[in-house]
Amino acid sequence: MTDREIMDIFEKAGVLMSGHFLLTSGRHSDRYMQCAKLFTYPEYSERLTKELTKKIQGVDIECVASPAIGGIIIGYCMAKHLGKRNIFAERQDSEMTFRRGFEIKKGEKCLVVEDVVTTGGSVKEVIQLINNNGGQVVGAASLVDRSGGKADFGVPFYSLVSVEIQSYEPADCPICKEGIPLVKPGSRK
Repeated sequence: MTDREIMDIFEKAGVLMSGHFLLTSGRHSDRYMQCAKLFTYPEYSERLTKELTKKIQGVDIECVASPAIGGIIIGYCMAKHLGKRNIFAERQDSEMTFRRGFEIKKGEKCLVVEDVVTTGGSVKEVIQLINNNGGQVVGAASLVDRSGGKADFGVPFYSLVSVEIQSYEPADCPICKEGIPLVKPGSRK
């Protein structure tokens, strides 16, 4: 599957948005990727997650773990394609934790999966959580790498596509100067 075919699916699903967005980092951008919209189309999410699993062929994985909330559906889809167990971590008192009876077995080989990686903060938190619980992280994967190749998790990182989206410090934002209202589309407050 080519990058253009992948981006066409993102556009059809309404994932790639244009406007004036406040990013989790505090920076502003004229484009935003809301990957949650991809998962409203099972045929698209099935196709793209299956394509991503091709990139991790040969990696010994026993469990797929994801950060809530963005990684829950992709984690499930990846685990389904890989025939592996699936769990997710969620925030409790501002800290990632396993709840709902989820646990990591000692030495269990885990793949950490997220929808979009920008800074990689949530993935790093889940990796640390797995390590703290005696698991072994063998890789990280995402549909979209927005880090510009800068994401470093200390394990192999696999992404379906890399997308560069320009962002600005609020004081230097040309969109602010145009008077376009700022929207915060992300999942974190």
